[in-house]
Amino acid sequence: MKPQHTTTLSQIFSLPVIVAALGYFVDIYDLVLFSIVRVPSLKALGFSGQALIDNGVFLLNMQMAGMLAGGILWGILGDRKGRLTIMFASICIYSLANLANGFATSLPAYAALRFIAGIGLAGELGAGITLVSEILHKSIRGYGTMLVASVGVSGAILANLVASTFDWRTAFVIGGILGLLLLITRIRVAESGMFRAMGGKVGMSRGNFLALFTDWQRFRRYLNSIMIGIPIWFVVGVLITFSPEFALSLSITGVVSAGNAVMFCYLGLIFGDFSSGFLSQLLQSRKKAITFFMLMTVAGIGLYFLQTGQSPAFFYGVCTLLGFAGGYWAIFVTVAAEQFGTNLRATVATTVPNFVRGMVVPITMLFQLGRSYLSLESSALLVGAACLVAAFLALAGLEETFHKDLDYFEEFL
Repeated sequence: MKPQHTTTLSQIFSLPVIVAALGYFVDIYDLVLFSIVRVPSLKALGFSGQALIDNGVFLLNMQMAGMLAGGILWGILGDRKGRLTIMFASICIYSLANLANGFATSLPAYAALRFIAGIGLAGELGAGITLVSEILHKSIRGYGTMLVASVGVSGAILANLVASTFDWRTAFVIGGILGLLLLITRIRVAESGMFRAMGGKVGMSRGNFLALFTDWQRFRRYLNSIMIGIPIWFVVGVLITFSPEFALSLSITGVVSAGNAVMFCYLGLIFGDFSSGFLSQLLQSRKKAITFFMLMTVAGIGLYFLQTGQSPAFFYGVCTLLGFAGGYWAIFVTVAAEQFGTNLRATVATTVPNFVRGMVVPITMLFQLGRSYLSLESSALLVGAACLVAAFLALAGLEETFHKDLDYFEEFL
């Protein structure tokens, strides 16, 4: 008979968990690659000056809008067709889109491919987290999602290394090839037992996205699940993506590149996701762990705007701290999945992170609007404060789900 700890480790490092982690690794590589190659790719297409920011925001919003639409599509299909089917279909779409992106020669083509890639990128994380949450026992599922996130966000480091070594077009092609190679792993991965059990439920409503809005208590859980993740993407979508502009405004003593800022931020995210997952298991509480990391986010944002005249090394150190503080991403998605029954879980777990990512659109629009009346720093601080206040209020309204049994269904009227 195997020792208990050996059995537990074999469950945590099982093939479905590893595949979900690798899928998220490629997902993050492709997701952040645009932020890294934004300037050189737009320069190659003939843009300069203010157009680099304006067109950069436009392309980022196209990618995020695609993720918003894809989140709804894949979420519904995830509860109707299965977690695995959606996980690999989404990988296929964003891989092909990124391959094509390497050959884009105009801004409209670039924008269309970022939108299509966004649709594909929307499906992998939610389906992966749902699958892992359903196959692992409730006492260890936090470790499984921790592994998925920790391995996954390291894809940003590879993205920066590849973008620093190769031309931006080649970097997109490499991302597409990595995703297509990952599809081979589908052969040996089994579907969630909880999902398969739904097949025998006659008349069971599955993936009913509109049901999230027809009941106040269900809608409140859904909205709160979204709001707690917004500060993470304020940091990534504004402070990190536009780090060269902020560094100039803050009189940083040397050149700061977006690629390095992204790499250091995601380096912090790797350790943050690991630490937040471990802390939630140690405290046996998702909410306490998220509260701790959100407070660190407040401190990190404060330090970001107080570093006037510092060196690039110090700036990158703050980016690492912000990444670490935002490392509650995996717990945030896990909490969303744990809030709902099996027949609606993939819909929620897939749409929630993509609605948060999609919030980059109004966040950057408000940031751009604020710049018309305020300084760069003041505009960002105002938007960031609004995101944080909303997140703390949402967290207070969510139930603790650490010990929750997930083998149940949502009842619709």
